Amino acid sequence: MNILVADDHAIVRKGLIELLREEFPKCEIFEAVNSSEVMQHMKDRSMDIVLLDISMPGRNGMETLKQIRANGMKTPVLMLSMHPEDQYAIRALKAGASGFMNKEAATDQLLTAVNSILKGKKYIPYSVAEKLLESNDRGDKQLHDLLSDRELDVLQKIATGKTVSEIANELSLSVNTISTYRARLLEKLALTSNAALARYAIDHGLV
Repeated sequence: MNILVADDHAIVRKGLIELLREEFPKCEIFEAVNSSEVMQHMKDRSMDIVLLDISMPGRNGMETLKQIRANGMKTPVLMLSMHPEDQYAIRALKAGASGFMNKEAATDQLLTAVNSILKGKKYIPYSVAEKLLESNDRGDKQLHDLLSDRELDVLQKIATGKTVSEIANELSLSVNTISTYRARLLEKLALTSNAALARYAIDHGLV
C-alpha cells in the first residue's frame, strides 16, 4: 500500500508518518512539502490515499485537490487543516475530498478516518456533520461562504495580524496579487480596513 503525506511542516509529517507506520507496518509512505511534489509523486506511482494539508505554500491544498481531480486521478484524499473544520469541510468535499479533519484531532480519530476512506467511505467528524445539517436546515448563507478558497485563506492570515508582504512571501505570490485579494475581501464583505477584516473573521469563527 502506498500513502502520500503532504505538509510543509517537517514535524507534522514526521508525526503523521509514525502514526501511519504503527497502523500499517507494511505500507510505503512518501512525503511532499508542496503542490508540485504532490503532483509529481502521483504521476510517478499509484497512491492508495493522500493526506493533504490545506495550508501549503504556493498552490494550497484546496487548489492541489482540484488539480488532482482535474487530471482525472481518483485517489482518495483526506484533507487536514488547523482552521475550524466547518469552514473548509463542505468546500473540500465539493472539490472531491473523501474526508476532512482538523490536525488537532485525536490520533485514534485520524486512524478511523484513514481506515474508513481506504474502505471506500467518506469521513466527516460528527461535530462537522451536525453543523452542516444545521446550516442546511436554516438555509442560510454567510458572506464568507461566497469567498473563493484563496480569498478565505488570505482573510484568515490577515486576521492573525500578518502584513500583505508576509502573506505574499508565505504563499509564494506577489504583493500585488495579495493586495488584489485584500481589495476583493473588503468589497465582498463590505468592510473598509484590515482591523474590520480581522474582527469579521474572529466573530464568525474563521480563525
